[in-house]
Amino acid sequence: MSILDMDASEISVWIKDGNMTSEQAVESYIKHIEAINPKLNCLTEDRFEAARKEARQSDVLLKEGFAKGKLFGVPVSIKESFNIEGMKTTGGLMHRKDFVANDDAEVVRLLKEEGAIVLGKTNTPSLCFYQETDNPVYGRTNNPWDLEATAGGSSGGEGSLIGAGGAAVGLGADIGGSLRFPCHFNGVIGFKSGNDQVSQEGNYPYVEFEEQKRMLGIGAMGKSVRDTRLINSIISKKQPDAVDLSSFELVVPQFYSCPLGVETGRVIRTIKEDFEQDFVMQKDMPPLFDESSLIWQQLMSLDGAKALRKQLMVNDKQPSLYVEFLKSKYFRSDIHTFLSWAMIGARLFKPSGKRLNTLREILRKGDDRLQKYLDHRLIVMPVYHSPAPPHGQLYKELFSFQKTFLRFMPYIAYGNTWGLPSLIVPVGESSKGMPISVQVMSRVGNESALFEFGELLEKRYRGYVRCDIHDAVKKEQAAAHLA
Repeated sequence: MSILDMDASEISVWIKDGNMTSEQAVESYIKHIEAINPKLNCLTEDRFEAARKEARQSDVLLKEGFAKGKLFGVPVSIKESFNIEGMKTTGGLMHRKDFVANDDAEVVRLLKEEGAIVLGKTNTPSLCFYQETDNPVYGRTNNPWDLEATAGGSSGGEGSLIGAGGAAVGLGADIGGSLRFPCHFNGVIGFKSGNDQVSQEGNYPYVEFEEQKRMLGIGAMGKSVRDTRLINSIISKKQPDAVDLSSFELVVPQFYSCPLGVETGRVIRTIKEDFEQDFVMQKDMPPLFDESSLIWQQLMSLDGAKALRKQLMVNDKQPSLYVEFLKSKYFRSDIHTFLSWAMIGARLFKPSGKRLNTLREILRKGDDRLQKYLDHRLIVMPVYHSPAPPHGQLYKELFSFQKTFLRFMPYIAYGNTWGLPSLIVPVGESSKGMPISVQVMSRVGNESALFEFGELLEKRYRGYVRCDIHDAVKKEQAAAHLA
């Protein structure tokens, strides 16, 4: 097996057992990133020389008997939004292109304490505010399975890099599918933590409002379910409860209120049929499913994106979103078209004071209801209605004044609105070879059940398969030849 196919857990064991050195592991991944990044544009900034130095130091510590940490000597990657001392955190904004962080985000600090070696930072959309990874500072990230397809966002750079085997494991964040979209589209296993389980200190932009904080989850993007469990054990504020998976019911709803592609629907039905002998099955829709997309959009828009618009200020002046949107359509703008349009939309979807009070009451009652409903239940649902679409299509489906998000966001919004921990596992492929994943959700405290069931999915179905981007390059060349 190539080291590029190995997960962080296995690499850690190999290093500690003397089957490979940390320097060998780090060098292998650096060379691979140098080969794939020109086509994928997933890594924004590297720290290769520092990583090489840290790997050599790790190897010395191992020889001296001082090796410690769950990720000792293991090469990892980090989403650009997380501060890393001495590295840039631009948020995809031109006026922040030279901003260098003075310290590490809390989650980065915890990973480093366990011996992880950071290779570099991965691309995001501007302010992580839309689900396609493109920004004026670093440009667009491509999907390794099809260079003309989206990598998703906002953790799209991370998804693309890990999908192509560019690190042992990575770190992403999710407030509106930001981790789950890239995992699904790039064929990566991932875990979004639940409400207030992982610190966001040092993540940019910082989420200020309590109603939005509940929706933010941070976790691993990697090659195995065991790695998502491992990373969660390192960065989570509280360790999950021990559970008996056999006592859980499985909820596999029939989705009528939102679209579902034929191939994705077939995958869901297969899982339902395969596990009918192992679990008590429920097919009814989870509580509050249909309402969750609108609640999510209004919570994301609760201040009309005023807090985020402050991040666009240069010399105490705030640009006109309408002007910048028009400029970006025809000329170069420092604000990406997607960001301008998304912020304009946030103004329009901003809830009134009365509606906000109603939303808070809905959340209070809904939390109580779901706490009981999910006590011994796991929900299996799609991540999106289709595999990765072409660049730009996802944005059009989610950011439209026709409120098309009500049709396309329910699978994603449910996990954010209710702050549910969610595990994403690739379980199949489309006829064109694009990964198809499912997500498994439950309440906070049932993470162990999610990981155990995820391991069953991983064993029975596709799991992580590293993409050889040479195949994507050949596909691109063939399409160009036909054109």
